[in-house]
Amino acid sequence: MMTFAVGEKVVYPNQGVGTIENISTRFFEQRPEKFYLLRLFCSSMTVMVPFSNAETIGLRKLSKTADVAKVLAYLAGPAVENLCDWKVRFKINSEKMLTGSLLQISEVFKQLVRLQAEKPLSFREKKMLDRTRTMLISEVSLARNIPQPDAIQLLEKALVKSGFSFPEAA
Repeated sequence: MMTFAVGEKVVYPNQGVGTIENISTRFFEQRPEKFYLLRLFCSSMTVMVPFSNAETIGLRKLSKTADVAKVLAYLAGPAVENLCDWKVRFKINSEKMLTGSLLQISEVFKQLVRLQAEKPLSFREKKMLDRTRTMLISEVSLARNIPQPDAIQLLEKALVKSGFSFPEAA
């Protein structure tokens, strides 16, 4: 079981990067349960994650520099296949988002960027594109220890190599 320390930056799947602000114990039916109190960067929202559930939901440490390099190479690589049926695509993309994997998030991001270049996205896909964009920027910025504008530039440079432009925030 992976454990985290107060002050550590972690990734909460589908929500992005946050900091462990506190570790506390609460009692449920006379039994103690330990919790991580996590503050998410993108929304400043706090989330309580039970230790017993942290692995199940996919709470993980920040990506390593090597993972970021893989993501940049993927974004710079050839275009991806698009699934034609939006319901199937949305379901698959939602599942990828829930893994919390930076590479899977970049796959969803690149597919939606490509799709948006061809036609307007549905409301739900626009929101998903914006969330993947925010998650990529914040994690690349923290993993590389660079300011967010520099992370955006890195991602932009990679994406341009595959023929797409980096989307603006919604």
